Amino acid sequence: MEILAFGVTADEKPLLERAFEGQHEVRCLDVFLSEDTAPIAAGYEVVSSSVNADLHGRVLRTLAAGGTRMIAQRSTGFNNIDLDVARQLGMTVSRVSYYSPYSVAEFAWTLAMAVNRRIVRASNRTRDFDFRLNGLMGRDMRGRTAGVLGTGKIGEAFTRIAHGFGMNLLGWDVAQNQACAELGMKYVDKDVLFAESDLISLHVPLLESTQHLIDAAALRAMRDDVILVNSSRGGLIDTDALVTELRAGRFTGVGLDVYEAEAGVFFMDKSLEAVEDDTLARLVTFPNVVVTSHQAYYTSDAVGQIIETTVRNVADYLAGRRSENTLVPS
Repeated sequence: MEILAFGVTADEKPLLERAFEGQHEVRCLDVFLSEDTAPIAAGYEVVSSSVNADLHGRVLRTLAAGGTRMIAQRSTGFNNIDLDVARQLGMTVSRVSYYSPYSVAEFAWTLAMAVNRRIVRASNRTRDFDFRLNGLMGRDMRGRTAGVLGTGKIGEAFTRIAHGFGMNLLGWDVAQNQACAELGMKYVDKDVLFAESDLISLHVPLLESTQHLIDAAALRAMRDDVILVNSSRGGLIDTDALVTELRAGRFTGVGLDVYEAEAGVFFMDKSLEAVEDDTLARLVTFPNVVVTSHQAYYTSDAVGQIIETTVRNVADYLAGRRSENTLVPS
């Protein structure tokens, strides 16, 4: 069988081809699966999609009409897939329910320390042989308070690093993580976490209940000198409200690896095009903001695990098996 994989990066392609070697052929495309590109999949029973694929109803119907029966998404999140339509069409949909939580947690800390210690500004200065320290002062993390929204596997990994820094720990989640509690984490209401944290990091999934979890009221409840980091999903933050607060001169720093309108922008080269998204254009101009392109997961360890799981998901589909990665049929 030949499998069609959309949204494959140059780094990912040899890993994907090697993983399927001896089992199936895999055709790798660097374009993302969308309404425009879905017709390419005609004749492919199995299609693999990336995190920024657009799998709404019309896309799924186009795929099904072309003979696609299985979608293997190479990510944990699946808010981009209309599962109800997939179920109606009799398609099988799988995801990667687990990969290295350390990749994302470590990157979240990279963003936090980059904005805290003004690394991007310092690097840009020294490239111009400007070695002044003015405006580069950061602060120690030891003794300050880290607020972790979402204490699952990634949130726990982030918490362990915070504990290593010697920070006080506050957490919020629908269920407490005993491992975090044993590290000294105190679970509190969101409002308390917002008001008392020096550093806030988001590690919750994007659901209807968490859309704009960080809204204008939440941002106003935070300390003026807080560091805010989002390496989970862009829709967790109301970006327009965030820009308003940044324009008012608030926050020591903001590190964003995700953006709520990133589809069609992130993972692509837009450097020669006019920027149509005014909010994103304004966001990247703030000197205390670092924006990266959804790369927190992007380590050889995590990508390798994602690909290995995708291979197993395809094998399960062909064998008629279901696993914890099977979204449809549920």
